[in-house]
Amino acid sequence: MKKKIKCLCVAGLACAVLCGCAKEASGLTPLTLYEVAHSIFYAPQYAAIELGYFEEEGLDLTLVNGAGADKVMTAMLAGDADIGFMGSEASIYTYAQGAEDYAVNFAQLTQRAGNFLVGRQPDPDFNWQKLKGSRVLGGRAGGMPQMVFEYILKKNGIDPKTDLTIDQSIQFGLTAAAFTSDQSDYTVEFEPFATGLELEGNGYVVASLGTDSGYVPYTAYCAKKSYLAMHPERIQSFTNAIQKGMDYVNSHSAEEIAKVIQPQFAETPLENITKIVKRYQDQDTWKKDLVFEQSSFELLENILKEAGELEKQVPYEKLVTTEFAKRAVE
Repeated sequence: MKKKIKCLCVAGLACAVLCGCAKEASGLTPLTLYEVAHSIFYAPQYAAIELGYFEEEGLDLTLVNGAGADKVMTAMLAGDADIGFMGSEASIYTYAQGAEDYAVNFAQLTQRAGNFLVGRQPDPDFNWQKLKGSRVLGGRAGGMPQMVFEYILKKNGIDPKTDLTIDQSIQFGLTAAAFTSDQSDYTVEFEPFATGLELEGNGYVVASLGTDSGYVPYTAYCAKKSYLAMHPERIQSFTNAIQKGMDYVNSHSAEEIAKVIQPQFAETPLENITKIVKRYQDQDTWKKDLVFEQSSFELLENILKEAGELEKQVPYEKLVTTEFAKRAVE
């Protein structure tokens, strides 16, 4: 099936806006999705794109790499994005700060963290106690990668502030490059950067944050409350397409999935994509459905509170709706 999905960086958004009239002429409804990062971690989304599921649902999707949850949320609140895909902590922060037209989560994609701890040497006997006294390249304060990392450290009796040094000065997506030239002992990396470091001989995956943190609602789709009220049919169509992508990855091999999503990662060899997909499959990364359960939301809030990023609970029923995800599997 011919695909019309446009994958853009933020700088290319103006082109998408200029193309809006032409897109409407196709008979499909234009929809702009900002993603937090472009990663194999989100394979169900790319399967939906490459298999034409959005067109089947009547949508002409423009995909924009927002490069960070804070930037994705800013774009959505400004009206540049119809839908945002990121860690749901961003929606909690926005609501807690008093936004009236806040973001509502309507579909959860991943149920485990997607990053890995990479060390300087292979370490088949790794345990988290080895991080005491070490220097680690971490993530942005208040972001899911960093908070899940700290959550794991605390589960293992390690104080993130006193038992090790976490460097949070490196911009998202640049830590792997920094790791090759600095003196850190470990770095926390998403794919394909973790595998890239291994292939270069500059690092070795020693632990999976997704495995060691347990089930965590890591990334979800959200839209402004007003957008959900004005365009429920678009949200339902979008959710249906993502559910089809989820069904595909949950019923096919890593090799098959890798071949389907390879156009999204043209610079990554197919064998590497396959290895990464298999790694994510093995740790049960993707949900069977897109329903964002209350227990998962409350776990996320507890992680935020432990990290010192949230003073009090925010209401699940305000920030999550499950109607679209439930209809997608009917």
